[in-house]
Amino acid sequence: MMSTPLKQIQLFTDGACSGNPGPGGWGVILRYNGVEKELSGGEADTTNNRMELTAVIEGLAALKQPCAVTLCSDSKYVIDGLQKGWAVSWRAKGWVKSDKKPALNPDLWEKLLELTATHKMSYIWIRGHEGHPENERCDRLAVDACARLKLET
Repeated sequence: MMSTPLKQIQLFTDGACSGNPGPGGWGVILRYNGVEKELSGGEADTTNNRMELTAVIEGLAALKQPCAVTLCSDSKYVIDGLQKGWAVSWRAKGWVKSDKKPALNPDLWEKLLELTATHKMSYIWIRGHEGHPENERCDRLAVDACARLKLET
């Protein structure tokens, strides 16, 4: 039986926070075959790392089937946590890091590990605020979502 090749998806993400903690936002661009979809949202009281994680979660959750996903993020926290297997290790040790301190955001890491297990993942860390077009757009989506929250409070 021949298997169908996985759809090749590019996932660009960013998170932002006004104050840390404070109101935060996240932005996502999903790209498949030259077609893009933008997503964004936020939370009234959060941290930058929670918004970085939420962006990836929301992007992956939008996919309807297993795909080959290339995640591009400026968050070393997210990229290293996934690519270097840190999050898998934290989970195996009851969300405790190698330095014996509790791993932060275990609720989001748990969701993220479940979602990444569905897809064939690859990771690209990009330097933030250096003119990468999709990263700049994701940043704008995240900052705009954050600004909307600040207006509501």
